[in-house]
Amino acid sequence: MAYYLGIDGGGTKTYALLTDDRGNVLGKGVGGNGNHQIDRGLAAQSIREAAESALGEAGLEVRQLAHAYFGLAGADREPDYRILHPLVQEIGFTRNYSINCDTMIGLRAGTNRPYGVALICGTGTNAAGRNPAGEHVQVGGFDYMYGDFGGGGSLNIEVFRSVIRAWDGREQPTKLTPLLLGFLGYDSVGDMFDDFQDHGKHVPVHAAKLLFEAAADNDAVALEILSRQGIELGKSAAAVIRRLGMENDVFDVVLAGSLLTRGDRGWIRGKIEQAVAAAAPNATVVTLSTEPVVGAVWSAMEADGLAVNREAYEQMRTFRDFEHIPLTTRSSDNQTRAKL
Repeated sequence: MAYYLGIDGGGTKTYALLTDDRGNVLGKGVGGNGNHQIDRGLAAQSIREAAESALGEAGLEVRQLAHAYFGLAGADREPDYRILHPLVQEIGFTRNYSINCDTMIGLRAGTNRPYGVALICGTGTNAAGRNPAGEHVQVGGFDYMYGDFGGGGSLNIEVFRSVIRAWDGREQPTKLTPLLLGFLGYDSVGDMFDDFQDHGKHVPVHAAKLLFEAAADNDAVALEILSRQGIELGKSAAAVIRRLGMENDVFDVVLAGSLLTRGDRGWIRGKIEQAVAAAAPNATVVTLSTEPVVGAVWSAMEADGLAVNREAYEQMRTFRDFEHIPLTTRSSDNQTRAKL
């Protein structure tokens, strides 16, 4: 029997999942921020906590793992890997491990093939892919200044500024106005404007969800913003496809991130599908339906030379068991942890 550990390290939470070679879940763990670009020390602690919890629950030690695969936010460039390899080794993983961008484990979790394209639209946006030859390309993931558009961390600003522009006459009225005032607790746009100006306030990232409410009510401003988000993500997908030479291949384009998997009713996805169809007619756009950490486990198996068989795929493809695990409970449960 072989054992595999997958780690999904994000900016808010880190998930660990440990299985055997048949896809049976043996251990789970949760930690906090796993992005070294935010805080290296905290990322190391979070990854350690999640891994220790999963190993402890399974009753295993690191030396018993056939392979561990780390899908980490912030693993974007070679300078990042020069930080991440020592970080992972310091917490006990000195052999049989791999590190990749978290976008790639989202891709692997959303398809039954070891190649394809992934589009992320959560707090930020990212696009990456791998072709059948194993070549990898990433497009974006570095914010607006470096070519990106959207994600919750930018669309929240689009909501706010659209309301301001409608208020001062630069744009048409929008149903985002009463939605935003209610969301933030103001009686008027003028009161909101003054309070934000006078106290240096920032728009909450969750304000982006108001776009879906307004779009459902056929608001032209919200529909235009969501359409632009879809067009931009479609451009990213097409760029990845072209750079990997996948125009004639059969593969999946996996959509991940809350703005693509929860609120969208096709306003964003429709534009992505148009762009993908033009770039690669044999590709299929699919929505991620399991935890990205599952993709880390499958990637660990493949890095060990093991093909993900049908049994393991069916066993894990709808795994969502982290949703009810409180972070504070899992990360502080010393009794179930194994020391690395």
